[in-house]
Amino acid sequence: MPFSRTSGISTSGIDRRLFLSSVLGAAAGVAGLSGCADSSAAADSKDALSAPLAAKVPAGTSLKIASYSGTQQLQLKLGRLGDPPFKVSSWANISAGPDVINAFRSGSLDVANNAGIPPIQAHFQGFDAKIVAINITRKPNYLFATKPGSDIRTVEDFKGKKLAFSQGQAQGVVLLRALKKAGLAYDEVKLVPLTSNQFFTALQSGQVDVAPLANSQAPAYLQQYEPKGAHAITTDVVDLLNLLWAPTSVLGDPAKAAAVAAYIPYWAKGQVWTYENPDIWNEEFYVKTQNLTLAQAKAVTALANKPLFPPSWDEAIKWEQETADLLAQGGFVKKFDVGELFDHRFEGIAAKSVSAEYRR
Repeated sequence: MPFSRTSGISTSGIDRRLFLSSVLGAAAGVAGLSGCADSSAAADSKDALSAPLAAKVPAGTSLKIASYSGTQQLQLKLGRLGDPPFKVSSWANISAGPDVINAFRSGSLDVANNAGIPPIQAHFQGFDAKIVAINITRKPNYLFATKPGSDIRTVEDFKGKKLAFSQGQAQGVVLLRALKKAGLAYDEVKLVPLTSNQFFTALQSGQVDVAPLANSQAPAYLQQYEPKGAHAITTDVVDLLNLLWAPTSVLGDPAKAAAVAAYIPYWAKGQVWTYENPDIWNEEFYVKTQNLTLAQAKAVTALANKPLFPPSWDEAIKWEQETADLLAQGGFVKKFDVGELFDHRFEGIAAKSVSAEYRR
């Protein structure tokens, strides 16, 4: 298409080559300036992420924090932990990894509590976020529930069956690790892509044969469907990481980064308080907000993990790399070095905020 048609400028009486070289030269100059600006912005962002954390949270700083079913606020209240030194502009009732990533993208969430797999999934999707605190989980948090009328009794029986699979959530990696341990290849089962909030319906309707359920979710399902032939299959596969993470755009803001650092001790102490006060937590959280019976609540807390906040993240990084490699082997993500997911400025903050028996 002739240049004059798109620009609306006649080139008659002008040396076309001179005109075009001037225009292209100017465009190149703008592009060069833009490139410099982009490089400068990237450099500034990198510098901000490596800058030391401020010792004090600047006045007026606020964070939007994920709090599934009001867990975080309830821990602060019941544990009498006080208020963090910043404003919480919203407590978002969000927990599932895919939902958290979407909330991060939209700017409606600054920090969230998840397992190890959502940060891997976010990286695969091209969204930059980093891990800022680690709680090590030593005991299984999940079991496998079958649909009503199932004859499946072991993980080895999963061969040829339809399995609920959430690629971006802890339930997904628990399933993949269980399959690997049982010697089952991905093509020997049928992975049905779902998110965890769809698992109940999928089991009830027979859309899937098996779904991984959290220990806190399983009692309600089994109470209703065990009489109809549903049952649980326990696993010793551990989802090692319970973590806090935040977008790099948040961590690159010195004020918000300081607020995140200040929030970590509240998060850690809240989990310790919950572990040390199961009777109160059973009544106030599981019975009053999750509609479990007291007996069911006690069964859940009996399986609770003792919070363990490692001063060093070496074990967590190794486990996260194994998880990412496992996902890459199945073609779910591309292979990468997970070291870039951890913001080491925050390493050790959680451990320093709790007593020695909770540091590991």
